[in-house]
Amino acid sequence: MTAYHKFFCITLIFTFFFLHALAAPIDKRAEKFKGDGTFYTVGLGSCGTDDTDSDLVAALNAPQMGNSANPNSNKNCGRKARVKGPKGTVTVKIVDTCPPCQKGDLDLSPAAFGKIADFNDGRVNIQWSWA
Repeated sequence: MTAYHKFFCITLIFTFFFLHALAAPIDKRAEKFKGDGTFYTVGLGSCGTDDTDSDLVAALNAPQMGNSANPNSNKNCGRKARVKGPKGTVTVKIVDTCPPCQKGDLDLSPAAFGKIADFNDGRVNIQWSWA
């Protein structure tokens, strides 16, 4: 095998592993979650922002939100989630934590909940993924 062929093979192998490593985060974003969708009165959230009921925001369940020394700098704060409910789909920004919620659950602002379900339902099945 010539030096050129060795270089080509090593470069090809390196490129394969490098591209494979880059693809991992994309797969994580495509992961879908199932849980309950509810709504709450929005205000100053655990991410440190003061939002209103008319904003398209949500509180992420505590198991998926995770803990950080400073909740305002949690890696999930500000992330977008695309939520599908019985009436439609909405994209929300994560601004708070929902301590009693289970993994997969989202507590939505009234504005967001109204886009995916009827308020009389109160709690609905949802599917969501990171947007």
